Amino acid sequence: MTRLFEQFAFDQLADWMTANGMDQWAQQLPRQVEKGLSFERHGDLPAWLEKLDSIPPIDIDHHDFETMVKLDSSSISEDQRKQLKTALQGLIPWRKGPFSVCGIHIDTEWRSDWKWDRVSKHIAPLQNKVVLDVGCGNGYHMWRMLGMGAKRVIGVDPSPRFSIQFEAIKKLLPDAPVNLVPCAMENIPRPTESFDSVFSMGVLYHRKSPLDHLYELRDALRPGGQLILETLVVEGDEFQCLVPKDRYAKMRNVWFIPSSKMLAIWLGRLDFRDIQVVDETLTTTKEQRATDWMKFESLPDFLDPSDYSKTVEGYPGPLRATIVATKPE
Repeated sequence: MTRLFEQFAFDQLADWMTANGMDQWAQQLPRQVEKGLSFERHGDLPAWLEKLDSIPPIDIDHHDFETMVKLDSSSISEDQRKQLKTALQGLIPWRKGPFSVCGIHIDTEWRSDWKWDRVSKHIAPLQNKVVLDVGCGNGYHMWRMLGMGAKRVIGVDPSPRFSIQFEAIKKLLPDAPVNLVPCAMENIPRPTESFDSVFSMGVLYHRKSPLDHLYELRDALRPGGQLILETLVVEGDEFQCLVPKDRYAKMRNVWFIPSSKMLAIWLGRLDFRDIQVVDETLTTTKEQRATDWMKFESLPDFLDPSDYSKTVEGYPGPLRATIVATKPE
């Protein structure tokens, strides 16, 4: 595990954390990495690491994170491209994206670029900012945050597969100031109060205690920092909240789906200011679907086949809202 800590540049991240007021997190980082990337935790991890190690050295001479996540090399050989594609395919399923990597199009389950287009136009500028992405998945949005000029982006997500997918992209651009820590948000020391912007997208409804999650996000923000919250909501007034009886869209780990108005009240109770619901969009089967890079069930399988406005359980279909708010000075 010491090898992975250094291979994935967590030693450099720990040094940066120590120099930027996150000493306590830096001290806990080795244990978080050891636990998050333990072979005992996921039996497929050794195979994924083999795929990661098989990615050949490639000189990336152009990248675009502003309009997409694209990395290119003018010197890559066809053998290298084939080797790279085999390695990336070995990490299927790819859920967040898409990625364009040296001419290889990773057509992911989610059109995460569509979400980013909806969210990014409403947020405070990220130029030279320190950003935290909670539940970051394989890191797609973190690369887009760099494209908006962020100085440093740190993501947290407990999925080992997502960590290895992220490292597969970062292996091609190792000096990029972006890191994915394989842990959950509740494992971050509190209060950190070190981030200019904190994103939580697609996480809140998975938490049994949503207010505790909002507290965690608030404690990570510096005074005056901005929270960007994207989550499932239901239509209705400030008294409306859906608590699924068992599953929602075949997901067992969905607990609370409030209305946007109720969610704004929650944020106000936690002393957030400038609370704005900036977007509400119904997720369609064009935005989330199975592809050659994610061949399992997807949104068309989670909706009522005779009425796509409802889930298979009969609940309202997935409506997603984006809310921005500011932590008081």
